[in-house]
Amino acid sequence: MNICVVALGKIGLPLAVQFAAKGHKVIGADVNEKVVDLVNAATEPFPGEHDLDVKLKETVGAGLLSATTDTTAAVAASDAVVVVVPLFVDAEGTPDFGWMDAATKAIAAGLKPGTLVSYETTLPVGTTRTRWAPMLAEGSGLTPGEDFHLVFSPERVLTGRVFADLRRYPKLVGGIDEASSAAGVAFYEAVLDFDEREDLPRPNGVWDLGTAEASELAKLAETTYRDVNIGLANQFARFADQNGIDVKKVIEACNSQPYSHIHQPGIAVGGHCIPIYPRMYLWNDPEATVVRSAREANAAMPAYAVDLLAAAYGDLDGVGVVVLGAAYRGGVKETAFSGVFGVVEALKARGAVPFVSDPMYTPEELTALGLVPHEGQAVTAAVLQADHAEYRELSAADLPDVRVLVDGRRTTNPANWAGVRRVVIGG
Repeated sequence: MNICVVALGKIGLPLAVQFAAKGHKVIGADVNEKVVDLVNAATEPFPGEHDLDVKLKETVGAGLLSATTDTTAAVAASDAVVVVVPLFVDAEGTPDFGWMDAATKAIAAGLKPGTLVSYETTLPVGTTRTRWAPMLAEGSGLTPGEDFHLVFSPERVLTGRVFADLRRYPKLVGGIDEASSAAGVAFYEAVLDFDEREDLPRPNGVWDLGTAEASELAKLAETTYRDVNIGLANQFARFADQNGIDVKKVIEACNSQPYSHIHQPGIAVGGHCIPIYPRMYLWNDPEATVVRSAREANAAMPAYAVDLLAAAYGDLDGVGVVVLGAAYRGGVKETAFSGVFGVVEALKARGAVPFVSDPMYTPEELTALGLVPHEGQAVTAAVLQADHAEYRELSAADLPDVRVLVDGRRTTNPANWAGVRRVVIGG
């Protein structure tokens, strides 16, 4: 097949490489000329994706992968189009379709009969049928479901391990009609491989969910489940703090039988997915009180961690505090909706002087994020926000003046903090 992947970001580029590695001719389309030039030079535009560097060089070198800024021309030369353009949302989950609208109009201008169009960007339920289908029809003069196929197939991967996750998890597909669904299943079966998994109710592979709406809901539901579960874990942790109970032991005990799958509590829920998709679900279903309560509970955790610090340290007015970790999770250089911002604001609200340190970021990068880098300034308290592997070996000797450490991820080794009051969320 000839395949066009629209948007060569941290998901789109690995997808394009995956498709090309299966022997298909792939054109990646992106509005960023620098990204296009790097891809054509077989140079990865961003670090941290396992095996991307090697696979990119192989597929570009074999003539199977190229990139362009001309989306319309790339679509016109393709049998299938996979769309991974970012959908921006605000803190309340209200979508800004600007970039996706522009990309869809460019796709429509090059769309020809018989093409499959698959959207992988997470969307509110109903968007594929009620927004993209009419827009593609208007721009192309073609009829969705008759002249071309249209499906929604959510990405279910994490950056850093995209290729492994593509094999590990079933690929979900739902079309605007049966023919579209069938075309989507056939496409993904031709571009993906799957690991055997005995734990699934049916064989791992491409799963047809019947409709685009079911596929859209599946993505929102699986992510919202995680947010609600973490919210429950955080509620248990706060109760445990009030009653001298170690919530970690409680959760381990609960999860020892097969009906309990309580997640881990922590200082923040960050990233592009878990804090945002529940809000997107609420945009569809504003009466979902359980979802709303969990989202509010998780959003309050950075301030709660600072409350724990104040309870252990005392008055924080004028106190230098280092926040360890700007990234939203360990080992990933990404600050989307990171808890660092909430922690810094809560510290400032108490009069503290916050600094931020992160092994993945330079001082200049932290400054560009609106954070004050820790470069030797006096600090007597610390809050661990990201579970970077480097922090497992961190010790009191590394921060000799620190009197209280709030470890928001239970990452540090207690044995390394003799003489320092070490506080964890949930006892």
